[in-house]
Amino acid sequence: MEQTRTAIGLMSGTSMDGIDVALVRTDGDTVVERGPAAGFAYDARFRDRLKQGLADAKTMTQRDQRPGALGALEHDLTVRHAEAVKIFLQQNALSPADIDVVGFHGQTVLHRPDEALTVQIGDGALLAREIGIDVVYDMRANDMKHGGQGAPLIPAYHAALARGASDTSRLIAPVVFVNIGGISNLTFIGDSEALVAYDSGPGNTLIDQWVEAHAGIPYDQGGMIASEGSVLPDLAARYLSHAFFTDKQRRSLDRNDFAPPEGSQASLADGARTLAHVTAAAILKSAGHLPQQPRTYVICGGGRLNPVIMRDLSTLAAEEGAGVLKAEDVGFNGDSMEAEAWAYLAVRSLRGLPLTYPGTTGVRQPVSGGKHAIKPQV
Repeated sequence: MEQTRTAIGLMSGTSMDGIDVALVRTDGDTVVERGPAAGFAYDARFRDRLKQGLADAKTMTQRDQRPGALGALEHDLTVRHAEAVKIFLQQNALSPADIDVVGFHGQTVLHRPDEALTVQIGDGALLAREIGIDVVYDMRANDMKHGGQGAPLIPAYHAALARGASDTSRLIAPVVFVNIGGISNLTFIGDSEALVAYDSGPGNTLIDQWVEAHAGIPYDQGGMIASEGSVLPDLAARYLSHAFFTDKQRRSLDRNDFAPPEGSQASLADGARTLAHVTAAAILKSAGHLPQQPRTYVICGGGRLNPVIMRDLSTLAAEEGAGVLKAEDVGFNGDSMEAEAWAYLAVRSLRGLPLTYPGTTGVRQPVSGGKHAIKPQV
């Protein structure tokens, strides 16, 4: 029997709002024991630096390039992750010796799957030195080397969660896990547990960009702005008629693949309301490419905290005979799930187990991945 390892996962997603940290005890396969989790928000100045990093990265043609201020940003991002780990350990009365490995996602600054180019800044070797724990990082690149899209990577963890769910009575198959982060992605788990996964469209990124540009706030907390507006059918249709939704081949998205509306196209509230509808409708539209019609949608990520998105999603799913549950409804943590996944994937990487599959990223055959940074020997 394979040993269970204690792993910490670190996630800084496309919303660029902060670092999620989660602890998991796992064998990287069937055993998943979820532990504590925490979030560490970025300050406004650092979020501005991350946005500039996205702009600097647009000129990249090779993964090891660091144009503009990306080199300094990568260093400072890594140091912030190290600080988050140290605080997390202290909060939970743990020491580095208690942790076998850290799974470090880094920050995606460029994702061009059609060019087999994906860049997550984050210095794994520096992180290992700073925290005194082995680190697995850069987990997307090997998938692309073998013909995959480099995303999504979380489906293997979704499948493990579904197998181990304490209350499976509400998970009527086929089940789809939906993560609504900056970009939304879904994982289909059919009766045979065969995995199909892909990005499903814009998640929170359009709403976040819209309210930040027109209200000066980073996101629409609790959907308060959207709740005051109305859906603009023509604007919604413009997004939902995008070729991404009709192309037979599923592909992963960069946050720049969909742009927010021009300021003249909507009022603040109507724009937020319309984009919330687009987020929900995009999930159902993309689900049409699945091998079977889902019966249960399990919603994770920040988007599940927006009641407007959730109402639209529930209404649209009900029209197709499906139900919508928050992750918490079946005993999961919708905030920390991606960080938990990175802990789980780090252990899989140590064991050489597949991180991605033909049905999840389009890779030619199941492949493992990740680089391993070893902590300094004392």
